[in-house]
Amino acid sequence: MLCYSCSEFSLPIIGKACRGNLFVPTNGTRKVGTLDVISFYKYTHLEALLHTKHKAEGYHIYKALAKMTMKPFIEKFTEADHSLVYMIDIDEYVGSGYAHVVLLTRAMKTKHSTPLHGALLVLNRVNYSGKSLQFRLENPRDFRYKGRSGIDVILVDDIITTGITLQESQSVLLSYGINVLFVFTLADVQE
Repeated sequence: MLCYSCSEFSLPIIGKACRGNLFVPTNGTRKVGTLDVISFYKYTHLEALLHTKHKAEGYHIYKALAKMTMKPFIEKFTEADHSLVYMIDIDEYVGSGYAHVVLLTRAMKTKHSTPLHGALLVLNRVNYSGKSLQFRLENPRDFRYKGRSGIDVILVDDIITTGITLQESQSVLLSYGINVLFVFTLADVQE
């Protein structure tokens, strides 16, 4: 197999040299409403990899990115606080045979953190890619929650652009007495 980034021989889809040089996380936090959104990369650094989410190779790329970023972060977080926390992915729609956000939450399963797959689903499947803020506001996602109430959660998504989707999902979860601690995303579009 070859590294997806540099085409050098590598068993993992992102080779050791690229993981150590090109894909070193540059953690950043952005405030969106009352949410703290932690992103591991700038969108421009990962754009080509993020666009693989609807392709077969995206399965391996998203797994590798989650293992490099989200897994170590949640392990440190749960080391410091041993209370149980749940991860809810934003719309785990299955396309190309897998749901890319499920790969992110699955990588974060630990003794003190558990993914809640299928808990927060979108009824409005409109595509936001490249759309304006006005379009996003006029076409809400219409989330439905099916899960436990009164729990602490971390929301998980691949990309944050305007934050509208995250705020809408938080609003739905709040109506169930759910405390959203913060949000993890792989990449932030905002430079």
